[in-house]
Amino acid sequence: MDKGFVQQFIEWIINNGGLYVLLLVVFAETGLFIGFLFPGDSLLFAAGIYMNDLSAEFFDVHWSIIMIMVMIASVVGNMVGYWFGRKTGPLLFERKDTWLFKKKHLIRAKGFYDHYGKGTIFAAKFLPIIRTFAPIVAGVVRMERGTFMFYNILGSICWVASMMMGGFFLQSWVLRKFGYSLKDHIEMIAIIIIVITTIPVIWKLFFAKKPVVDIEKEEILPKN
Repeated sequence: MDKGFVQQFIEWIINNGGLYVLLLVVFAETGLFIGFLFPGDSLLFAAGIYMNDLSAEFFDVHWSIIMIMVMIASVVGNMVGYWFGRKTGPLLFERKDTWLFKKKHLIRAKGFYDHYGKGTIFAAKFLPIIRTFAPIVAGVVRMERGTFMFYNILGSICWVASMMMGGFFLQSWVLRKFGYSLKDHIEMIAIIIIVITTIPVIWKLFFAKKPVVDIEKEEILPKN
């Protein structure tokens, strides 16, 4: 059976650089504009399925060390996004669109932050697109650093652990119970995860009856 594009892409990442590429992708998706292009949730779940391969490639360390390294990449990525937001401030909202930067994503993330408050940094970890721009918005609105780091660390731990452990233990259970590997079904698994995580975000951001935010009427920076 021919492998689909999603499966080929994920397997390419796992097999070409493995853990190192995974760390780079997680770092980029949680703090760089280009990050929203990556399939973070499905990649982490797939990494859980391939956990033994990743461990063998990286000095046979325990799988928990792999997860901790990915969590750190997520935390550091958010820190970079937060720093960038603080440095650039509202100028970001005046920047013209490029193929890497879409202002609408930043505006939607700002609206999500306005609606859900500081907890956005935690919740955004589980939401494609939002998780890339939320730390940048937190920097723009000058969220207190300690509060940001608390939600950043907590969100990174919960996001990475739930996705990678889900893939790891499901793979172990299926192998033990049914005798076949989920590696042969990465395409279907990835598509299911992408659909589950993306559709609610797309609906909220683009099809809600009321606009999430009107940047012309909103304060970007808090009053001194």
